[in-house]
Amino acid sequence: MTSSSSLRATAQAAPSAIPSEGPAAPASLWQLVGSSARAALLVMLIAGVAYPLLTTGVAQILFPDAANGSLIERDGQAVGSALIGQQFASDAYFQGRPSATLGADPAQPGASVPAPYNAGASGASNQGATHQGLAEVVAQRVDQYRAANGLAAQVAVPVDAVTASASGLDPHISLANAQLQVARVAKARGLTPDQVQQLVQDHTQPRTLFLLGEPRVHVLQLNLALDAVAPTTAANKE
Repeated sequence: MTSSSSLRATAQAAPSAIPSEGPAAPASLWQLVGSSARAALLVMLIAGVAYPLLTTGVAQILFPDAANGSLIERDGQAVGSALIGQQFASDAYFQGRPSATLGADPAQPGASVPAPYNAGASGASNQGATHQGLAEVVAQRVDQYRAANGLAAQVAVPVDAVTASASGLDPHISLANAQLQVARVAKARGLTPDQVQQLVQDHTQPRTLFLLGEPRVHVLQLNLALDAVAPTTAANKE
């Protein structure tokens, strides 16, 4: 009995021997600022330094050409990018797809002027198929295309010859578009149509994965090949 009484007394007294824990003291303002600053610094180092360095290094190792802009060189000098079209106005060159990109107007701050293939302002005209202005521009381009290439009025004009792409930077034209320009370029270069046609075939790219899209011709690469075969004078390049 004595032992049982002692055990019960000890059990009853034990809880009072354990000090009760009160609510945790709130963190001071400086503690919160410090923890937030450390977390922000950690995220900045991972997302803003380590990750970009890692992806840049992997890209340079696995895809060095694409990582550096897919540049096209001639005589050791960069003359363009395989991803961005250029404007060619001379009859001695194949002409690319129209571009609706804009650039800043140097004469009027805040205004824009046409700047074909402006890689800093990629975009389209955003004019819909029923837009009257688009219909008028396309009709004008059709007339100009037929006149420039000596085509009869009934000859169908490829759509990519008279409409701009969504990016405004498309460096390719369709094979049909290129073939309709062969006679004009051959005459301006003093070449035979067969010679120019062969260059077109040599620079025709197949469907992506042999399935997606249509065969296409890279305009800048084709024009560089023309310059290598039959160089033009500076006056003819305008």
